[in-house]
Amino acid sequence: MFQKSVCVYCGSRNGTNSTYANAARTFGTMLAQEGWRLVYGAGDVGLMGEVARAAQAAGGDTFGVIPVHLLQREVGKTDLTRFVVTETMHERKKVMIMNADAVVVLPGGPGSLDELFEALTWRQLGLHDKPILVMNVDGYWDALHELVQRVIGQGFADGSLAEFITWVDDPTSAMTTLRGYLT
Repeated sequence: MFQKSVCVYCGSRNGTNSTYANAARTFGTMLAQEGWRLVYGAGDVGLMGEVARAAQAAGGDTFGVIPVHLLQREVGKTDLTRFVVTETMHERKKVMIMNADAVVVLPGGPGSLDELFEALTWRQLGLHDKPILVMNVDGYWDALHELVQRVIGQGFADGSLAEFITWVDDPTSAMTTLRGYLT
């Protein structure tokens, strides 16, 4: 049976709340325990590093994709199962989503938002039909949830946009939801 892969978008920083790093570590461990491959941005810093190290420690398969210009800034994690260096950020995002069966967004900054919105836009345009989960750890993404509702409410997107995002609160609910989509 083909191994399932989950693309994780998250911060290259840990943020100010230790719950974010704990969630990243827990989720990385759970992915490995489920036998699913982690696809992520190949950094060894912030939440990216947390999720990858946890997946590795639990014996998981890891697939990292990083653009050449971020190799030093995000400390490219070269000890992954697969390590791909791209020329551009756009190429990075394309390789990541095309090598995954689902997307999960943990807390992060502008890069995580960029990745989420590109995946969401591609889904809206019918370029993929992969589930997109936003892990709203300690309410981190509450304002994003409100923004999506506002975009729809103000007529800038169809109501179906909200259906393309599944909101979960923690790694356990993310795994339960993913099992429903992937098994």
